[in-house]
Amino acid sequence: MNNAKIWLVVKPGVGIPLFLAGVAIGSLLVHTMIVLNTDWVRNFLAGVPMGG
Repeated sequence: MNNAKIWLVVKPGVGIPLFLAGVAIGSLLVHTMIVLNTDWVRNFLAGVPMGG
């Protein structure tokens, strides 16, 4: 394991949930921005036919 020494500073019981929460929040933010800033995703989710 290349970064094994990090667990000497941060306990795995704290670090792993924080890491996973950060990934989940980041993913949610990216997907929210895609839906809010593109027209085709909003239309697709609303059932509008593509290319028509």
